[in-house]
Amino acid sequence: MITVDTPALAGALRALPDGARVVASGNHSVPWELVRLLDEHVGSYVLNTLNGPPGLPEREGVVVETSFVGAGQRRHPGLRYVPSRLSMVPILFRRSLPVDAVLLHCSAPRDGVVSLGIEVNVLPAAIEACRERGGLVVAQVNDRMPFTHGDALVPLEHVDLALEVSSPLPTPPAAAALGADTTAIGERVASMVPDGATLQMGIGAVPDAVLAALTGHRGLRLWTEMFSDGVLALDAAGALDADHPLTTSFLFGSQDLYDWLDDNRRVHMLRTERTNDPALIARQRSMTSINTALEVDLFGQANASRIDARIHSGFGGQTDFIVGALHSQGGQAIMALRSWHPKADVSTIVPMVDEPVTSFQASAIVTEQGVAELFGHSEKDQARHLIEQAAHPRVREELREEAHHLGLA
Repeated sequence: MITVDTPALAGALRALPDGARVVASGNHSVPWELVRLLDEHVGSYVLNTLNGPPGLPEREGVVVETSFVGAGQRRHPGLRYVPSRLSMVPILFRRSLPVDAVLLHCSAPRDGVVSLGIEVNVLPAAIEACRERGGLVVAQVNDRMPFTHGDALVPLEHVDLALEVSSPLPTPPAAAALGADTTAIGERVASMVPDGATLQMGIGAVPDAVLAALTGHRGLRLWTEMFSDGVLALDAAGALDADHPLTTSFLFGSQDLYDWLDDNRRVHMLRTERTNDPALIARQRSMTSINTALEVDLFGQANASRIDARIHSGFGGQTDFIVGALHSQGGQAIMALRSWHPKADVSTIVPMVDEPVTSFQASAIVTEQGVAELFGHSEKDQARHLIEQAAHPRVREELREEAHHLGLA
């Protein structure tokens, strides 16, 4: 790894081929200084980034490519969405999406390595695919990036050029107080989680409510795509299995979380094709997958990806974790959501989804109304459970009529 200044790095970027595919750290770890230089000095390129935040370059000649659409990509005029389970994205880098360059956001070096810090995800696979093609690997070395372990460690010789910065990492805005509906969902889900279970959940109000309701549990483990500050509360409450690593692929949270992460060997960062491998997920003790959706229909199908035919996010890890959890001894796949969408003012339990399905066959659907058990029940019983236990009362009669028309009653 050679540390360079901005002019030298600009020269290296200008040598990239026209239309080069550049994979960059995504989510909340975008190397913004490297992206800025790329956009200033390369006329046309493809920027492949998972869950891209606002601020990505938006001009003619720029394609933003992803298999999981973020807030900065949803309405981008150059969006190229490549549908894929997250566990399969690394395979794409060796098949249909060859990598010409990788832009990383790393910690300062220690003992011959840098750490990918809060974002491992698909980056190890991208680095390998890029190096096999003789491509360019560039690191934005940030002394404020936590040093994490596991697959986050990258040998210095695998990085061609480095640009040193000192920038604070993004942190979420202060969370609003959890509403009564969200709190009720969290408590219902927590009541379904046994002591000693292994958890997967994301970020947002519902996962936060679940974590808040789990502080009285004991022996909990974590095998998840990502986690945030809620895990700190579980740790402080003694709810976690202290002898078992906390396995994840990326993180986002407060500065307190980042300080806790730095050199914390309890946190085991894994590359996506391992964290999201259904076979590895299935090996975890009482694997409990907790996901959400935009809507669920009477057949138990979930749409978590599209709104009005426009891509909103993507498969992500939902399909990987649902399959893995259902194959785990004592495992379960829970879909948790509010029964009524407050902004759209519509029911989230619908007769049949009219968007492409993201996943199906969850163990149960949980709303503030109750718990609708699905797995192991006939399709008619599943529909009845959804109507009576999960749907908002104001749409239950309508759903019963639709169930009759669909042959579910």
